[in-house]
Amino acid sequence: MLGSTHGTLTTDFRARVVACGEEPYAIVHSMAAAAAEGDLDVSGRPLHASVPDLDRFFRPESVAVIGASDTEGRPNTGITRQLIGWAERVGARLHPVHPSRKSVFGRACSPSVADLPEQVDLAVLLVGDPLPVVEELAQAKVKFAVAFASGFAETGEEGAAAQERLAAAVERSGLRLLGPNTNLNAFEKFRDDLDGPAIALITQSGHQGRPVYALQELGVRLSHWAPTGNEADLETADFISYFSQRPEVGAIACYVEGLKDGRSFLLAADRAARAGVPVVAVKVGRTEAGARTAASHTGKLTGADQVVDAAMRQFGVIRVDGLDELQDTAALLARARKPQADGVVVYSISGGTGAHFSDLATGAGLRLPTLSQEKQRELHEWIPGYLNVANPVDNGGHPVGDWRGRKIIDAILADPAVGVLICPITGPFPPMSDKLAQDLVDAAETTDKLVCVVWGSPVGTEDAYRTTLLGSSRVATFRTFGNCITAVKAYLDHHRFAASYRSPFDEAPRTPSPSFRKAQALMRPGRQLSEHAAKQLLRAYGIRVPREQLVTSAAAAVRAAGQVGYPVVMKASGARLAHKTELGLVKVGLTSASQVRDTYRELTDIARYEGVELDGILVCQMVERGVEMMVGVTQDALFGPTVTVGLGGVLVEVLHDAAVRVPPFGEDQARSMLAELRGRALLEGVRGGPPVDVDALVEVVLRVQRMALELGDDLAELDINPLMVLGRGQGAVALDALAVCR
Repeated sequence: MLGSTHGTLTTDFRARVVACGEEPYAIVHSMAAAAAEGDLDVSGRPLHASVPDLDRFFRPESVAVIGASDTEGRPNTGITRQLIGWAERVGARLHPVHPSRKSVFGRACSPSVADLPEQVDLAVLLVGDPLPVVEELAQAKVKFAVAFASGFAETGEEGAAAQERLAAAVERSGLRLLGPNTNLNAFEKFRDDLDGPAIALITQSGHQGRPVYALQELGVRLSHWAPTGNEADLETADFISYFSQRPEVGAIACYVEGLKDGRSFLLAADRAARAGVPVVAVKVGRTEAGARTAASHTGKLTGADQVVDAAMRQFGVIRVDGLDELQDTAALLARARKPQADGVVVYSISGGTGAHFSDLATGAGLRLPTLSQEKQRELHEWIPGYLNVANPVDNGGHPVGDWRGRKIIDAILADPAVGVLICPITGPFPPMSDKLAQDLVDAAETTDKLVCVVWGSPVGTEDAYRTTLLGSSRVATFRTFGNCITAVKAYLDHHRFAASYRSPFDEAPRTPSPSFRKAQALMRPGRQLSEHAAKQLLRAYGIRVPREQLVTSAAAAVRAAGQVGYPVVMKASGARLAHKTELGLVKVGLTSASQVRDTYRELTDIARYEGVELDGILVCQMVERGVEMMVGVTQDALFGPTVTVGLGGVLVEVLHDAAVRVPPFGEDQARSMLAELRGRALLEGVRGGPPVDVDALVEVVLRVQRMALELGDDLAELDINPLMVLGRGQGAVALDALAVCR
């Protein structure tokens, strides 16, 4: 990357360029080209994900197995045998490599990679320490390598240091490495008799991908499996970027224990969003215990979960909690066509089942529209008049056993307000359940709308389930209410998101603003700014603050109050002063010169008693009649600067009602932050209060974001609290501010 002030080559950018296979002499040229094309943001970070050419990894022409063995009982023997079978399936020539063997499984064995008869695309390292082999692979111009060896970052500090040495060697070599601490999942046998869009799978712990891999047995196609392991080089983001460009991939399913680099992940998610390819992820680390476990397993930083969650939503990554949800949601998103409408109709043979499912679906945010009177009259041609057909639709049972069953389904699907039909079948009841399943499958073949079935039988061996429902590529079949609702909501949300997605990276600032130059002069590296200095920083970015003066005498305070205008607020101001109210260093509603004079003495006396060093006393305009909010910047270990907005004053500490985003983002995301707040009704006016100036609040959020982008790591923390949002059209005023420089 280009440094924001010095234009120097940073380690991260060097790693990115070398990882793409470029020779060292090409690095500066690549940087210049990226800058010329506007490929770097204002802080020198890339704005687009690099897409590694992994074709030769998944479909190599030649493979070297280093440490190959055919001695029975040895672990390397089983791996070698599996790799031979995989190479035959993908049409690759496999070369065993071992310093003391003449042949392995009847194949001529070379003592080293340098002695192979051809250049190889992929080297599989069946050695305990891959580090000594990397230089040899680089000299042989091997494109990719896989390291199965464990004992690296997942084991603690010593292993982490070993992994850093391995990563550095790989960076110098120019090859791309999968692992270490990975497994054979990339070389699994995938069914080639299945049609339709496929799921591409990414896991850091191989076993966690088994439920998704098993979807093939239910007729769902799988195209790739990338077990990333410790991600010393190739990471989850690389595979998301690559899979999102593959024409056969309909959805990407991920099991993520830790993100190697937050920025890379967001760039990859952005590339998938641009391509319209849904990404579904289980991300470990929602709880402190989960985060510790993930770190011990992969040696990666888990990150603050609230930030991870927000970042995923921001870029359209669908986060689910369990592996069962991962498989069901990914399967639906990969195979279902674009929705024609967002209305969901629940159709059942039991009023109780329909009501139960409808409650759960509505609670999850699905829209269950009431069917029109005309449509209800049509349905009552086949359903008894005493049954409810408004939505949910209760058929009473008997109509599904004859010609009426298909008529009902077709009539529901013909309604333009309906995009999804869900039929929960709580248990098998042949022959009616068999007929219902077949009618649903037949109807699904004639419509572009989504038809879902929840087969509630715990047995799962019934012919209606195993043959009829699972045999259909058009019906989405689930085993639980919860998974069906999660998947359908994700399906509708994804297409709603994709229809309006605009990449925030396209609109990210490329050059510093005039505000940045003003702000730089106010920064004090390694120090916390006083409130007065912090407000000067806000002013530099066009954020409104009250009229105020910093004074150092009682007489000056009286003069300032007259100029600011009564009533006034007086506050102590100092670089190390964070919580003024608790120390009694804030006084409000002062209306006379005598009060101002006395308050000046009182504040300075308190500061002297508490041992607080002051740069003066602030005499401030008193601003009332608004809603107190807070807007802030913090540095996340994974994603860098993040912007937070929430209820202000003491409410943010008591209620923790806040929303967060990772820059860059646009106005739509700023407004969605406000929509997430539980206290958002305060902005609209409650108990007769007027609505406040939401537009001004959004503008402050965007200006703070610009500050976060331009100042980058130099701004360790910013807290505007309270930000008083005034009545509609009157703006917003930052009443207090805290800023910490790094």
